[in-house]
Amino acid sequence: MKFEESNILQHLPKQFFASLVKKVNAKIATGADVINLGQGNPDQPTPEFIVEAMQKQTADPQNHKYAQFRGDPELKKAAAAFYQREYGVSLDPETEIAILGGSKIGLVELPFAILNPGDTMLLPDPGYPDYLSGVALAQVKLELMRLTEANHFLPDYDTLDKQVVRDAKLMYLNYPNNPTGTVATPAFYQKTVDFAKTNGIGVVQDFAYGAIGFDGHKPVSFLQTPGAKDVGIEMDTFSKSFNMAGWRIGFAAGNADMIEAINLIQDHLFVSVFPAIQKAAITALNSDQQSVHDLVALYEKRRNQFFKAARAIGWKPYPSGGSFYAWMPVPKGYTSEAFADLLLDKAAVAVAPGNGFGDGGEGFIRVGLLIDEPRFTEACQRIAKLHLFD
Repeated sequence: MKFEESNILQHLPKQFFASLVKKVNAKIATGADVINLGQGNPDQPTPEFIVEAMQKQTADPQNHKYAQFRGDPELKKAAAAFYQREYGVSLDPETEIAILGGSKIGLVELPFAILNPGDTMLLPDPGYPDYLSGVALAQVKLELMRLTEANHFLPDYDTLDKQVVRDAKLMYLNYPNNPTGTVATPAFYQKTVDFAKTNGIGVVQDFAYGAIGFDGHKPVSFLQTPGAKDVGIEMDTFSKSFNMAGWRIGFAAGNADMIEAINLIQDHLFVSVFPAIQKAAITALNSDQQSVHDLVALYEKRRNQFFKAARAIGWKPYPSGGSFYAWMPVPKGYTSEAFADLLLDKAAVAVAPGNGFGDGGEGFIRVGLLIDEPRFTEACQRIAKLHLFD
């Protein structure tokens, strides 16, 4: 007997990064020394004090029972206290915090928690590819907001089609941005709140890289904006700031109606997250954040090293203000994918082509700042031998 996938599954977007990994692995299989600048997987270990907390909590038999459906109340309190301490934002732990098995699940499940089939949703282009999964699963209509270098890779609400704006019910943002490294300003967030209120559009700000800002500038939280909780939520994760990507833990914060919708749909999908992980997450949030500061300093050092190596061969980077990515222009005569394929084939350097993040990413490639010197210099020296930037 053959079982076919449902129509919804058949319309899910292809996993872009799976094809990228396949190409890289094929090159490695030839014996090539591939310098992988295409990855987005944090390379540093989880801080020891968090690992020790996890070990202790895993040994407690109480933590091997079912978790509370809507998450550990103490973790919610810790998340609220974290936002108050770091951003001056007041949150009700019970009604304005939802615990997530990583922020990805929250981003994918939210559209079918608060939208109906046929409703319109706005996504950034370029943007994180997995946002598209929520669109397909919820069977909603997608409209894109083109992000351009001329507007610092921030959406220009004034250029959106008026009918699209009237139809839209939900909008996603992501700053510090993947893939461009752009950071948002308080003025932009205020404009976003005003735009959302005027047009009745819910806002979700993906704050996955929220801890990672450079040049002495700490990224601002969307929830710091007056009126932000009236129109939306922010999703945070432990994956990037605490190198806990494999642990799958995060939270959403903000608008109580959206938080309740997340909690309700998760009541029917999950039994929250392994309690020991939640308790270790409390330890992370309640720490002095020195491990986070050290990590940000490392990423900034790597950014500066890569920028120096790239500029030395005539390859001019787009200035990255946050995240752990560099957004690099493609030389004339190449598409993003053709350039990425050339670098892998001729220089054994793997990068992520910008078109994998949407048509708005064409003309760029993304570099992950997840290796150390001297590999950045070596990668750029290999690329220099192709004489693309002479």
